[in-house]
Amino acid sequence: MKVLIIEDEQLAANSLIRLLKTIQSDIGIESEILTNVSNAIEWFTKHPHPDLIFSDIQLSDGLSFSIFENIVCDSPIIFTTAYDEYAIRAFKLNSIDYLLKPIDERELRLSLQKYSKASTVNWSEQFKSFLEYRQQPETKKYKTRFLAQQGQALIPVNDEHISFFHKDQLIYLYTFDGNKLIDEHETLDELESLINPALFFRANRQFLIQKNAVNKIKATHKGLLVELKGTNLQIEVSREKATAFKNWML
Repeated sequence: MKVLIIEDEQLAANSLIRLLKTIQSDIGIESEILTNVSNAIEWFTKHPHPDLIFSDIQLSDGLSFSIFENIVCDSPIIFTTAYDEYAIRAFKLNSIDYLLKPIDERELRLSLQKYSKASTVNWSEQFKSFLEYRQQPETKKYKTRFLAQQGQALIPVNDEHISFFHKDQLIYLYTFDGNKLIDEHETLDELESLINPALFFRANRQFLIQKNAVNKIKATHKGLLVELKGTNLQIEVSREKATAFKNWML
């Protein structure tokens, strides 16, 4: 199997290569890592297409979807993303796989298994359907009001008053005025699919943070440390998610 990687962050590309080699030591990986839309389009006009493509969504010169809007590609694509919830919903609808950064080895194994079992899929037509779906106007209404528990009482909280969600034994909702409430949802994944991604960011597996709660951002060798207003918390954002987080903050 020949694999092509489209990724503009070298650390993320190296991490993916290590995981792929761990899972399947004899896997063939194209020596050139494509880092932007323009050189990827040029590459596809000059080289045989690979058996499988791993592509980041957000590249330095635009979304990687633009590559496949400008070429005819018969290769299956597994997208990697740190934050694009709209894209993820579309992938689920069209059975195009995706991996959330930082990429987990178990999830990568499942994606490769899915690829190996789907030999009869017309990937070109499937991706065409995805592009058509993506161009439709977004009509989803995000959840803006939450019922959270404090003792025996249920308290309504609007999203603009929420500083962050934290997953511990339960999911806790923290407000800007210092209240810690128990949220009604069971997983952060469920919450993430309901709330507005322009307002909330999945910093890591334990925290969903609100944009207006961010007080200070510090770069570290592991990625970023995000300080939240009115707390002593410093929340870690991985190197793989750092660029997405900075773009989200703009």
